[in-house]
Amino acid sequence: MTIAFVVKPDYPKTMREYRERFSNRKACLEYLVKARWPEGFVCPHCQHVGGWLKEDRFLYRCEQCKRDTSPTAGTAMHRSKIPIQDWFWAAYMVATHTPGLSAKQLQRYLGTSSYETAWYLLQRFRRAMVNDNRTLVSGVVEADETLVGGPAKGKKGRGVAKGKNKSLVLGMVEVLSYKDASGKAKKRAGRVRLEVANHADEETIRVFLDKNLKPGSKVQTDGWRGYSETALLDYRHVIKVQDSPQSASRLAPHIHRVFSNLKTWLMGTHHGVEPKYLQAYLDEFVFRFNRRQTPMAAFQTLLGITAVKTPATMRKIQSGYSTG
Repeated sequence: MTIAFVVKPDYPKTMREYRERFSNRKACLEYLVKARWPEGFVCPHCQHVGGWLKEDRFLYRCEQCKRDTSPTAGTAMHRSKIPIQDWFWAAYMVATHTPGLSAKQLQRYLGTSSYETAWYLLQRFRRAMVNDNRTLVSGVVEADETLVGGPAKGKKGRGVAKGKNKSLVLGMVEVLSYKDASGKAKKRAGRVRLEVANHADEETIRVFLDKNLKPGSKVQTDGWRGYSETALLDYRHVIKVQDSPQSASRLAPHIHRVFSNLKTWLMGTHHGVEPKYLQAYLDEFVFRFNRRQTPMAAFQTLLGITAVKTPATMRKIQSGYSTG
């Protein structure tokens, strides 16, 4: 049996390589074509494989239905008035700039007078950061919840989630075992998943686990009643009961470190986020965290994901949305 391997376009490893690689519109479009159709053009209208390039307008004509298609059609860049070079530059900065970018910072990098343009571009990217076909987290995970946002007057404990500026976030992170250079057993955080929730009840937690975690995995929690037998029916549950708030980070160090880094990033880079936009920022944090070892490759990954996402209108983005 012959196995066919799809060859993806390589990606720039340095800023100098980036400047040389994407110096004009044509270079960006050619790269997008390779990322979107690595095995050749596929017509989005009739799904026929094959066509030819009309170089004057850089459109692909389907050899079957004769329709013309732009490489950006149906993607996050669909009908955008922002030049494709700016899209690529923004993707590169978002993917490789370790702490991420605020819209104000991106506005300065792009040299545009419009803050709204930079904000809209970033929001489109954030919507594109979740691959609908991503693999489930597996093995051993730490799961918990945290509260994100400003103070909630008169509220305590998990009831703080009812505060106007507070949002409840469910999280899980893989716990990976390895040996260091001296052969000593160690553990580190693997992939993470984060999701805004209205409640930390049994039903909500069950849905969160089923959507993100492979059945049979081991789930370590603090014993909160939402992690009931019903919610954990398809998983192995390990309860680590904390004797004080201070012990939480000791019993589940990886997920609490994730929560701490998340809050620092939201406040430090973005100076807080409105609740209706929070999921998009969680998606960016997850995207960046899960690719922290390969930030340059994240540029290619982001373009690849972006190239198969349907575009979001400004109205939809401004109203807030769920990434599903």
